[in-house]
Amino acid sequence: MSLDGRAALVTGGSRGIGAAVALRLARDGADVAITYRSAADRAAQVVKEIEALGRRGLAVQADSADPVAVRAAVDTAVAELGGLDVLVNNAGVFPYGPFEEVTLEELDRTLAIHVRAAFVAAQAASPHLGAGGRIISIGSNLAERVPFPGIALYAMTKSALLGYTRALARELGPRGITVNVVQPGSTDTDMNPADAGNADHQRSLTALGRYQTADELAATVAHLAGPGGRTITGASLLVDAGTNA
Repeated sequence: MSLDGRAALVTGGSRGIGAAVALRLARDGADVAITYRSAADRAAQVVKEIEALGRRGLAVQADSADPVAVRAAVDTAVAELGGLDVLVNNAGVFPYGPFEEVTLEELDRTLAIHVRAAFVAAQAASPHLGAGGRIISIGSNLAERVPFPGIALYAMTKSALLGYTRALARELGPRGITVNVVQPGSTDTDMNPADAGNADHQRSLTALGRYQTADELAATVAHLAGPGGRTITGASLLVDAGTNA
């Protein structure tokens, strides 16, 4: 298996894309820690599935809006798994509504989860990553193209990951560590189900005429984490069924 003997941490790994990524990395041979904010039962189920694959699993309660908790989660993963090779910054929220109605509290929390947490987690993980280490952030195709109103805050914070990824790739490249951001489009999860009220409109924006599954997105993350991603760094990879084509 391509990730045999590797250790990974996936933030926001109790459901949706994060859970799919955690399970795919485990199927590829990695021991996997996940963070969760409040869904302890879901997190425990993901760990159970990781362990059923013959890998070590670990769930760490951590609100990604809290930088102290983010650092502690990285330290716990390192201690329990015996090191760290792959960091996946996945935890996210989806604020939606008119620009004029965004509160300062909502602004600060979204920035904290999407931007500060990714920075802090990488800072905490960096000393433990050796040559071949991977940092992968889950962004959004809406960071590059915005086809409808109401998502100024979301698009702004996901866009920040683009500059962060390119700059960090330069800083960590001499150590053999790659840094990339994956930009998903409409993905069938409980946050954006394929049978939601606006799902047909989202499908109409894609070139393939469909939502993607979380497993399909996880396959791209696994490729970046594995041997195939050895020379991919500083990159933004669209996985959006052609929405931004």
